[in-house]
Amino acid sequence: MRKGTVRTRTVTALALLASCAAVLGGGGPSGAAPLAAEAAPLSPRAAQAGPCDIYSSVPPSTEDGPAVKAVKARHSLVIGVDQNSFRWGARNPNTGQIEGFDIDLARAIGAAIMGDPNKVVLKPVATADRVDAIQKGRVDLIVRTMTVNCQRMEQVAFSKPYFNITQRVLVPRSSPAKNLDDAITDKTVCAANGSTAATVLKDVKKVAKQVVPVENQLDCLVLMQLGKVDATMTDDGLAAGQAAQDQTVRIVDGEAQPEVIGVAMLKTSPDLTARVNQVLADYYASGAWRSSYERWLKPYMLNDADHYWPGATAH
Repeated sequence: MRKGTVRTRTVTALALLASCAAVLGGGGPSGAAPLAAEAAPLSPRAAQAGPCDIYSSVPPSTEDGPAVKAVKARHSLVIGVDQNSFRWGARNPNTGQIEGFDIDLARAIGAAIMGDPNKVVLKPVATADRVDAIQKGRVDLIVRTMTVNCQRMEQVAFSKPYFNITQRVLVPRSSPAKNLDDAITDKTVCAANGSTAATVLKDVKKVAKQVVPVENQLDCLVLMQLGKVDATMTDDGLAAGQAAQDQTVRIVDGEAQPEVIGVAMLKTSPDLTARVNQVLADYYASGAWRSSYERWLKPYMLNDADHYWPGATAH
């Protein structure tokens, strides 16, 4: 049920999305509000609409083309990551190291391509700067919960998708909102610049009283804690992480804009994209993708790994 382009344009459409949502229940470690365990696997390809194919990417390859050779010649692969999203990419205050599901994947890609994990550089990049960081050569890859959509496919190249997501809404536990529609109608809603959530909210701006843009997802959580916004829209993985991180917020029923996320890089480096696709295929086949999901995400999202692996429903 994923769409490559935003189609949520009226209050009615938003309410329909909310009514079809998977329910978030209580319980889970640290009082998190995990995603419902009985939800059916998402099938974004089945109902995909729009001018592009979000699953389209170059075939996997183990060959080193010009882009890969250039990276190896400089002895460093720079990967843009998040350092503020709990369980996806966050800096551990005890070790100072960035860790999480996306970080495991980034390290696996880097080690496979470079043959030496010491030649992999993880560089924090803000949500709004992801495309710019690639286009201006500040990073070689972005592994940072980046949604694949038609607009972005015009700007950068994407790997095959590696995770199914939807947009969800967080509110303070004191909020009376019961669903997505309640949470954003006539409310002040926060979303990160350059995120899919920001695009969704822009299309339903007549619903929200005000949309507050920030540079990073975690800034929205801070604004909610300070009482400066009523709600936050972000993808379900990040929403689950924030709910686990902060016991004063919860995720409401309702979802919007089912999508997939992928690894982003320059459009002029198809051989690098092919190498990344090969690593993704090997990473999943080896069980490492599932193991990383079990470690970082399942305690907070609860669904089995196959629910989130695009390859389970895409052909």
